[in-house]
Amino acid sequence: KTARFLKAELKRAGVTYAELARRLEDHGLKETEASITNKLSRGTLTATFFLATVAALGMETVTLADL
Repeated sequence: KTARFLKAELKRAGVTYAELARRLEDHGLKETEASITNKLSRGTLTATFFLATVAALGMETVTLADL
């Protein structure tokens, strides 16, 4: 569910995986477009990746019910 949530939020924000990789670097994570694609496809992502992605999208709140 978490990966689907992130994919939907990325689409809603109009942010590509390449753009997300650039934004994550600003938050201290070194990810590539391919690594992001793989994580979201497999649905295996860490809490650190999730929180950094939420921050990179500028989201201030996430409701657990949305996950």
